[in-house]
Amino acid sequence: MIRLSGFIFLIMVLIGTGCKNPSGDTAEKGYDVEATRNPILLDQSVKKLTDIIVHDIFSPPVASRNYVYPLVAAYETLRHGYPEYKTLAGQLQELNPAPEPAKDQPYNFEVAAIHAFLKTAQNFIFSEQKMEDFRKEINDKFAAMNVPKDIFDRSVAYGDAVSAHIMAWSDGDLYKQTRTYPRYSVEDEPGRWTPTPPAYMDGIEPHWNKIRTMVLDSARQFQPLPPTKFDMKKGSKFYQELMEVYEVVKNASEEEIEIASFWDCNPYVSHTVGHVMYATKKITPGGHWMGITRTATRQSNLDIMASTEVYTMVAIALFDGFISCWDEKYNSNLTRPETVINGSFDESWLPLLQTPPFPEHTSGHSVISTAAAVVLTDKLGSEFSFVDSTEVEFGLPPRTFDSFLAASEEAAISRLYGGIHYRPAIEYGVDQGKKVGEFVMANLETKK
Repeated sequence: MIRLSGFIFLIMVLIGTGCKNPSGDTAEKGYDVEATRNPILLDQSVKKLTDIIVHDIFSPPVASRNYVYPLVAAYETLRHGYPEYKTLAGQLQELNPAPEPAKDQPYNFEVAAIHAFLKTAQNFIFSEQKMEDFRKEINDKFAAMNVPKDIFDRSVAYGDAVSAHIMAWSDGDLYKQTRTYPRYSVEDEPGRWTPTPPAYMDGIEPHWNKIRTMVLDSARQFQPLPPTKFDMKKGSKFYQELMEVYEVVKNASEEEIEIASFWDCNPYVSHTVGHVMYATKKITPGGHWMGITRTATRQSNLDIMASTEVYTMVAIALFDGFISCWDEKYNSNLTRPETVINGSFDESWLPLLQTPPFPEHTSGHSVISTAAAVVLTDKLGSEFSFVDSTEVEFGLPPRTFDSFLAASEEAAISRLYGGIHYRPAIEYGVDQGKKVGEFVMANLETKK
């Protein structure tokens, strides 16, 4: 009987030894290590950032920046608990190695990574208290899992150290400097972009091509084909492209209207009633693809490390995609369909979607949606059916897609249906986004 008890004890010791947390914690009594690894905590954190971005109204390019730095912080923190993953230091432009955790000290790197994400994200928003309140909610969840105080405090401190490192890195991307650069200057020349109704806002982020890229060599690396030369002679190529937009909107089917609305993703839609102007807040295009990423990673049952990897790769592709796209926008500086149609032959014509406040070529949706879809396809497969319910909270029904690329193709063509882009901006933008996404995947290694 004594021998049997000893044998059982030995087996229990071996089992306990083999079930060490990959984050470096041993499974202590009452410490729910597995619960801390639940990727839903990451999903909730990214979603909270999305909600605050919508509330604070960031432009699409800026929103992509708000996602990428917190996610890189989370990735660089969490990888220490998963030794098969490589650092992004030396792979992302000017990113040096982050501080290392102390050796021979127990950490919970999931706690550290979520904290690093939230702490970093708090620096990229206006509503800091909303994020602080959410961070307290997350801490309460970790407390309910009985994470030992010494491990929790040590992990949070490490998350702080990585966050500080990432914030110092972000300071070098020229974002702060571009806040002081001159505003966009309207050029009084036929075919050049001018502000559009109803708000007639200045062109946003005319200097975004000066922002440091993550992986691309430069903003100009994948310069697309130029737009068709502006020519209002009947029968010219440009005139034909303009009339296509005009007719598509006039004869839009119910399905085309639904597609245009689903992919609108305009963070600030102005409305004028009499002398009163108000705005409807919506998700950004990058936020929409963060939502698709959340759906895809959960559907794939990825663990928290694999989920963080996918989120981070998508965010990097979105960020570099916006830089590449915005470089061309202010390079070609092409007028929008609404401006030409209203000024030339039909002043009552309106696009289905409100025209965004920046030049036309190329289509941002086409570029960044394709770049994100290329990443998701590489990580999760080319035949990945999913239901996209990202826009449900904004009053739109979900849509079903057979693949990520199918979703990106619909996002691209939605801009023609919406009356805000000519066809070349869409087709050339898809090609541009494909090159960005493929370059990101070819030049980032996350596994050893």
